[in-house]
Amino acid sequence: MNRTTTTPSADVEERLSRELNIWLCTLRRDGSPHLTPVWFVHLSATFWVGCGSRSVKARNVANDPRVSLALEGGDAPVVAEGAAHVHRGDFPAPVVEAFVRKYDGWDVGRQVGPDGERVLLEIPVRRWLLAGTAQ
Repeated sequence: MNRTTTTPSADVEERLSRELNIWLCTLRRDGSPHLTPVWFVHLSATFWVGCGSRSVKARNVANDPRVSLALEGGDAPVVAEGAAHVHRGDFPAPVVEAFVRKYDGWDVGRQVGPDGERVLLEIPVRRWLLAGTAQ
């Protein structure tokens, strides 16, 4: 897969549907990276991540939407980048349903905690940097 393809191979798609965590890298105001593992779903070339509205990642994305994502494990790396958009309020039903299926009934839209109301980060893949092959 080259660096600009937005459709991953079938084996990468399978991993994206199966693996529970992905590393999300956002940028702080000073430009330094903030890296954290998150739950996610990947639908139609778009990553979706739920987080608190006052979380570091949500604040970072509101300031600078550029993000990178990487699956765990370095034997067959999967790394993508894109620009995140923050959804507040009603979340797309197919995305909520995908989280429920993947995470044993977890409702991404109902969680509220110390990081404020739940928001949903929509991250369309701009480009795949690595898609299952180390370089």
